[in-house]
Amino acid sequence: MEIDFQDETGKVTDIHIGLIEQLLIYAADYQNISGEAELSVSFVDNDEIQLLNKQYRGLDKPTDVLSFALEEETDDEMKITGADIPIALGDIIISVDKAEQQAEDYNHSYDRELGFLALHGFLHLLGYDHMNSEDEQIMFSKQEEILNGFGLSRGK
Repeated sequence: MEIDFQDETGKVTDIHIGLIEQLLIYAADYQNISGEAELSVSFVDNDEIQLLNKQYRGLDKPTDVLSFALEEETDDEMKITGADIPIALGDIIISVDKAEQQAEDYNHSYDRELGFLALHGFLHLLGYDHMNSEDEQIMFSKQEEILNGFGLSRGK
């Protein structure tokens, strides 16, 4: 899987980027996603994610992670397929400020929080959601299975 990382904060180390890359590759394999898939992960501050949250969701406040899926189809959209065309999953945007604060609030490591947010965004790109309690249970159970299997359980 090809992952394009962009750190607009200058705070995310190569070690953290490597951790997230390995986690997302693990999650893609776990979910049987093609190795030809592509996505991007951007790290921003609270101000930037607040602007995006307001623009795209109508919520004028910072959030921890946003996902913009590219593979969602509408009824009037033509599906383009082919063996040589990579699957463009979309974009994940993570607030580093929120990740730092939430790691402290939830009493687990910054690694665990960054991994959780990246995986949460990734699952949204795959179509998982938490708009109702049933979907939330499915998505959150999947998150815990993957995080635990990868070695980023709570407290780590």
